Amino acid sequence: MESLAKHPRKPLSTTDSSHTAMKTMSTRDARPKRHKKGRASLHLLCLLLSVILVAVFIIKVFIPPPIKASSAILIHADTGRVLYAMHADLALPPASMSKMMTELLALDAVRSGQHTWDENISISRYAAEVPGSSIGMHEGEVYTLKQLFEALIIHSANDAAVAIAEHLGGSESAFVDAMNDRAKEIGLSERTVFANASGLPAADLLPYAEAASDGETMMTARDAAMLARWLLNQHPDLLEITSQRDVVVPQKKLSLHTTNLMLPGEPYAYEGNDGFKTGYTSSAGYCFTGTASRSGNRLITVVMGTGNADQRFTETRKLMDYGFERQNILPYFLSHLF
Repeated sequence: MESLAKHPRKPLSTTDSSHTAMKTMSTRDARPKRHKKGRASLHLLCLLLSVILVAVFIIKVFIPPPIKASSAILIHADTGRVLYAMHADLALPPASMSKMMTELLALDAVRSGQHTWDENISISRYAAEVPGSSIGMHEGEVYTLKQLFEALIIHSANDAAVAIAEHLGGSESAFVDAMNDRAKEIGLSERTVFANASGLPAADLLPYAEAASDGETMMTARDAAMLARWLLNQHPDLLEITSQRDVVVPQKKLSLHTTNLMLPGEPYAYEGNDGFKTGYTSSAGYCFTGTASRSGNRLITVVMGTGNADQRFTETRKLMDYGFERQNILPYFLSHLF
């Protein structure tokens, strides 16, 4: 066994010592660099996710959905601010949505004291025979103004519309003049013209000498929304009727069902919906003016000329969803972010 003396331990040179020290320091320095690189990757990933979330948020909240209708509009009921519009100033046949003006004149007549809800109305031949949705009245039968008003709103009864017009105006033609005068007073455009009390095409009324059948009722989606807003703001109690699903007619021993299938319990029930007015004729297509309220925000929508009875409600739902999502942007964003 060789002694250590034969192989004495060689002392490290200054150069070797420095090299070892630098190698040790280099190993230590690499660790924080790797940590920094990992943190940078994590930050980049978080930034990318944030960008994706913001993009999804913008698409969902600020880009409106495609609406399958000839025209449409969405407004805030309190401010009148337009949240969405598509061909909103195009005059189209509104069908029974024009009955909103018939409603307004009846409400005005009662508020002014000229008429009362419990006054009796005798039904004319024309009112009894007018085609379309109806109570099924006969000439000479008697109903109260309130009964006819509720049937007009809930069941969109054409015979009720004609009976109200003849009672309040003396004739449907005189009532139509009052409808157009009132339209100007509340600021509807000249493109909206009322030709009769029911919204039926003139051709359907030609067999009746008493009917106002000289022209066609035309309305823009914007004016329909404005008219609905006026009714809601000036006559908020109207919602007590528009929110009803049925109206009982004792004289006929029957119950008339609502045409608004977005009310609670209906096939297209929508949270917050409590009105407003449907419409259909072959020339108008399927139309709907709707309203709903959530968290203190009330919206009004109008779709005109949709392809079928269901579509007017599905397209309205799209507009309502879009509108309510825009009302509380920050809470909505935070709820989807966390």
